[in-house]
Amino acid sequence: MPSPFQQQIQHAIKNESLQSALDKNAANRARARESAYQSLSEPFETLRQRAHRVREDIMGDLPTLLSTFIDNAEAGGFTVHRAADTIEAQGIILNICREHRGTLVAKSKSMVSEEIELNPFLESKGVRVVETDLGEYIVQLRDERPSHIITPAVHLQRSDVGKTFQEKLGIPYTENVSTLTNAARKQLRDTFLKADIGISGVNFGIARSGSLCIVTNEGNGRMVTSLPPVHIALMGQERLVRDLNDLALMLSLLPRSATGQKMTVYTQILNGPRLSTDPDQPQERHLIILDNGRSALRDSSLREALLCIRCGACLNACPVFQEIGGHAYVGNRGKHTPYPGPIGSIVSPGLFGQKTFGHLAQASTLCEACYEACPVKIDLPKLLLRVRAGGLAIPPTAKDRHTPAGLNPLTKLTLRVFTWLSKKGSRFHFAQKALGKLGSLISLKGWIRMPDFTGWGISKDLLQPAKKPFRDLFPSLQKELTIENEKFKKAGDWKKQPRPDDYPQVLQNTTDQFRQELEKLGGHFIPCSPHTLPERIFECIKEQDTQKIFSWKAPSLLPGVLSFLQEHGINIVHQSDPEIKIGLTGAQAGIAETGTLLLTSGKDRPATASLLPPLHLAVLDAKDIHRTLSSALGDPAVTKTSTINLISGPSRTADIEMTLDIGVHGPREVFVFCLGQ
Repeated sequence: MPSPFQQQIQHAIKNESLQSALDKNAANRARARESAYQSLSEPFETLRQRAHRVREDIMGDLPTLLSTFIDNAEAGGFTVHRAADTIEAQGIILNICREHRGTLVAKSKSMVSEEIELNPFLESKGVRVVETDLGEYIVQLRDERPSHIITPAVHLQRSDVGKTFQEKLGIPYTENVSTLTNAARKQLRDTFLKADIGISGVNFGIARSGSLCIVTNEGNGRMVTSLPPVHIALMGQERLVRDLNDLALMLSLLPRSATGQKMTVYTQILNGPRLSTDPDQPQERHLIILDNGRSALRDSSLREALLCIRCGACLNACPVFQEIGGHAYVGNRGKHTPYPGPIGSIVSPGLFGQKTFGHLAQASTLCEACYEACPVKIDLPKLLLRVRAGGLAIPPTAKDRHTPAGLNPLTKLTLRVFTWLSKKGSRFHFAQKALGKLGSLISLKGWIRMPDFTGWGISKDLLQPAKKPFRDLFPSLQKELTIENEKFKKAGDWKKQPRPDDYPQVLQNTTDQFRQELEKLGGHFIPCSPHTLPERIFECIKEQDTQKIFSWKAPSLLPGVLSFLQEHGINIVHQSDPEIKIGLTGAQAGIAETGTLLLTSGKDRPATASLLPPLHLAVLDAKDIHRTLSSALGDPAVTKTSTINLISGPSRTADIEMTLDIGVHGPREVFVFCLGQ
């Protein structure tokens, strides 16, 4: 009888809707990632090597860094809890809910919460949990688990979402993505405003400052960490960077690898709960740091898996994941793992048990596509082989070459024959020629149908082997290449090829670069002077047919702006109101390479002014535009606030059939009024 894993695979392969959704995800992610890599300031390979060294260094010094991080987080006002396992983490969260009489929790996407099965636990204790990430909200309505660590509803088509919303939300059936997104926005807005507690994950903890970094696109992450009076952050203990320079490196790779963006729409750096001068933000921030097997994993031969930054690139690149999807990754008793794909096939047995999840490592072709895609250069094929050979049971010093465990006799015999043929060149050459001739006899239009008993025949055909081995073709190919090179040299074309020295380096003006990047994101750039600024803002407000705005207070804006607006009949408030269409803020800095605004919390600066209204108007001085993120974060005045918000264009999502839609929970439009000379 097939195992639960094999049953899930067969079910996934026969599901045409799933196959279509997975194919679309893989193709779109690959295109977006390649395009985003082209904008890196250094070659991708150079940056991923550096990121690997940074993460390796952190793993080597993890206990010390973790202690430093906790000390600094507590000094900043976080209440820090250490949880050894799932039961302890669940208990801590339940106690916080009961202490604050919390019955409604607004939650943004967190893989740690999936790991500890938080939602069903809290629901069983009378606490209602609402997922606010669009993809997570969809799968919650369907009573399913996320099928991807970045795109939870990747297995669904828009028709599936339309039927779900019709059944669960009572709206007319539609396949229009914008209509579906707006329906979710309308349903969830009330949850954000009424929630007693907000729960989020953590992308990175910054050891030197004790800060948390959270990245999202839709605005729900900012909502759950800004609106409820109590915020709980869940973090795996390995998710550390040393300082803001390390963070800037990771943020240059994470969004590009995850979603093909230069920067996520919202990147938050939380330094603690609200200060006495802050007009909003939670009064309490709790941080739960989870071990749950990570210490044992760090001391094993699978330690390198802890370098993962949860971008999901290996899932998108994996040919096996592209066929079976995330829901097929189940244990030997049918229990789903929260971590599918190549990295999940290592982390799952490492954290939850080799006996339960060790077989997942067999679901890999070892083609190294995952290794090439990984932004922190984790050697995933090597780790998959280690899991196949016993996982955590292997000492860290053991060699990688082991006889895979649990293989059937036919597979073992096949591997032995292949090994014998491969050890001698003449034997291998003979086998290549024989296979080429055999393939030409049994192939069908260049493909060979595999028998089902191999385990591959369920869904895979093999490409017909080459009729002539490459080693036999090489002499003629080398001769042709030599002839072409001679023709090229004689024609003198090599002299005409451009060299780097032929072109002077042109340094682009940072303001122009900022404008270009902002407009690529769908933002609006409006150049003005201090004299013309009030009038330009007023014109923008009048175009929206409104008389009321939610604004920062006058001391945090250019003098005269608010008084001018009031003189022209604009009603200005400094507290959130669901009916207000426009939020007006300043900006402490801009980042040219990504078109990003940097806003800090503080006196007279309500953070929700840039989040709740559908339109966000921001005033930025051109002299405050930095070329890079690391330069902008180097300003001490920026890092001393309770919250830093990095905003890159309007909020967006592609959670429904990989179709981009704007304005999920945050603003639909962003206008930047840039002050020049």
